[in-house]
Amino acid sequence: MLRILMTLEPFQEGSLTLNGMSYHETNGKGPFNASEKHLREVRRNVGMCFQSFNLFPHMTVLRNVVEAPMSVLGMRREEAEARAMDLLKMVGMEAKAHSFPGQLSGGQQQRVAIARALAMRPKVLLFDEPTSALDPELVGEVLGVIRSLAHEHDLTMLLVTHEMRFAREISDRVCFFDRGRIVEQGTPEQIFTDPQEARTRSFLASVLNGGTH
Repeated sequence: MLRILMTLEPFQEGSLTLNGMSYHETNGKGPFNASEKHLREVRRNVGMCFQSFNLFPHMTVLRNVVEAPMSVLGMRREEAEARAMDLLKMVGMEAKAHSFPGQLSGGQQQRVAIARALAMRPKVLLFDEPTSALDPELVGEVLGVIRSLAHEHDLTMLLVTHEMRFAREISDRVCFFDRGRIVEQGTPEQIFTDPQEARTRSFLASVLNGGTH
């Protein structure tokens, strides 16, 4: 699903709109596949944080954050660097601005990746299992940044995660997927206290009662 939202893969049927942005175009005969120009406009409004960080290893932290705003948005270096430092401060990585990714822990790299995504001023930010590649002791620092974004910033976020307690805490809406299809969706209260589908109940019983998430 996230790969489709990032326009990395096409969808075969139906229509898709995210935060008012349509992934198809229409004419008098109905919807049709969007042009590359149209999709570029969509992509400019959607940010992505990958589970494997995907930072450029040969660039400093600061350069990783400023590269896209300068090359894609045409932002002046001074402006891009000032914004990057503000974002790095927000995620607790200001002191590492001139370090390279290989000198950082996994949690630090993921926080830099979040700052890099925010540097493009997205309307929607996607997270693909942002803690799955981290050691358990580093998970909390990344979840703390995401929690701050959820509570303090006007930003739509779509989070793919197996951290069920965290999802319940920060989400406005929860969708349970199984084999690529939505099994059930609703408010956190509804999904976690009164799930209607047997598959949802089974999954939640497994991960919550098992005490691993």
